[in-house]
Amino acid sequence: MRFSFPKFLIPLWLVCLLFAAIPPAAALAPLFAAEPEAATPAAATQADLLGRETPRSTISGLIRALAEHDYDRAAQYFDLPSNTSRQRAAAAARAREFQALLDSGGSLEPYAALSNDGPGRIGDELPVDRERVGEIRIKGRTIPVLLSRGEEEGLQIWRVSRETATSIAAVTGRQAGQLDSQRPEFTVAGAPLEDWGMLVGLAVLVIGSLWMVATILVVIMRRLVADPAANGVYRFFEAALPPLSLLIAVFVFFEWAERLPVAIVARQTLLRYTGILLVIAFVWFGLRLVDAIAQLAITRMQRRGRRQVVSVIVLLRRTAKVVLLMFFGIGILDTFGIDVTTGIAALGIGGIALALGAQKTVENLVGSVTVIADRPAQVGDFIKVGDVVGTVEDVGIRSTRIRTLGRTLVTIPNGDFSARQIENFAARDRFLFNPVIGVDYRTPAAKIEEAVRIVKGVLLERTDIAEGARANLAAIGERSFHIEVFSYIEAPDWDASVIVREALLMSIIARLEAAGIGLAFPAQTVVFAPEQLDAIQPRAGAQGGTAGT
Repeated sequence: MRFSFPKFLIPLWLVCLLFAAIPPAAALAPLFAAEPEAATPAAATQADLLGRETPRSTISGLIRALAEHDYDRAAQYFDLPSNTSRQRAAAAARAREFQALLDSGGSLEPYAALSNDGPGRIGDELPVDRERVGEIRIKGRTIPVLLSRGEEEGLQIWRVSRETATSIAAVTGRQAGQLDSQRPEFTVAGAPLEDWGMLVGLAVLVIGSLWMVATILVVIMRRLVADPAANGVYRFFEAALPPLSLLIAVFVFFEWAERLPVAIVARQTLLRYTGILLVIAFVWFGLRLVDAIAQLAITRMQRRGRRQVVSVIVLLRRTAKVVLLMFFGIGILDTFGIDVTTGIAALGIGGIALALGAQKTVENLVGSVTVIADRPAQVGDFIKVGDVVGTVEDVGIRSTRIRTLGRTLVTIPNGDFSARQIENFAARDRFLFNPVIGVDYRTPAAKIEEAVRIVKGVLLERTDIAEGARANLAAIGERSFHIEVFSYIEAPDWDASVIVREALLMSIIARLEAAGIGLAFPAQTVVFAPEQLDAIQPRAGAQGGTAGT
């Protein structure tokens, strides 16, 4: 079986590359730009205009400012005094030096690894007002890039710490102007074109190489396995290797990209949107694994003739895929900086409202799972449910259909079906043979004993009658002596039991007839009192005389 990259994910990956090639500020500004009329003084006091509430938003805003070479704005992301024009110029110089050092030998954590919480990452062995977001390596020395949390205009914001800015100034000295003058004139999205080409080439090389390795391994395994379609190990590796190779390629690319001497803007932007590949790899692996497991289960259920289970497996497979695709969408939106918390909360409330309005549907779905798990009846079984008697034709996701003896089709919702008392005739292991044989009243006692022996003999001669069969004179009825038979017919189904029942009755009738023992039939004897006879006789004579005349 040939595998390929999911076609529905290709357009999304192309969109991601398109966003990666656009300056982050230009790409996200339309999404977050607020209407001037909507701004109010209350809103201005609740949010930082530069978006420095979390470490992630602080680094994202700083990268956007560096990409646009707006060092005056970038300086506001540093914890440096800016009361005078000289201090603002010094802060802008620190921003240029910071960019130059990151371009030559520094790295920042990828977008997804940065904390998006106001208090930052807890438990990182740093003070609560400090957050490590990267490092700068220069001349054998490593300078940690730390953010500090402080208050400005009543807001808690994150900025590059003063210690980091001081370390940058001590290392660079007066090289910032030289580094700035060496910047290439032709840039794309704030970074040199050759840097973008270097990163994209590395990504293609790593992903393509591991992709080829995964393809070769799958081909080799297919040739070594006798029946690939029926081999569970092969199916698992066939489903797992392509997305696993993509996952490994992303991690390798992350590791190598941080060591390349390329512009931090290009590196950080591409790493941010390459994080989408992580989501794609996980979701792709989940989709293929769900398909492999579901197909294996469907094949087994079809061999066992349990068609109703197949429909449930299909439903569970679709549900799992929908959940995976929802996680994929959430991951994509989060990568582009769109807050999905409010949307998820709204979906949760809407889901509750939908569930309350679809109680019967949910009840029927739960009933379907109950019917499948408990198996009170399967397709082809002859059952009785309430007043309905017939053969089960289908056990669906919502309802069960029964073909009655009148050839009508009755549909019962599974919620109601699972709650009813179900009598399954097809589940019988034996069939009761319990006729009552009536012997004529005129039969002598000796003949009655012989009749009982004849019936017992017929039962004992049959191999398809279970042990413990008996025949006894049970009662003296209104019209006959009753010989009651109690036994079980061992037959695979109802049709076979009917044939055995017929043979038993015919054999009993033939042997009783050969022994001169008559079976009783409906008869009635009328006894008249003497005075009633005297009254009847003259009337009969008069009628006879009239007839003679």
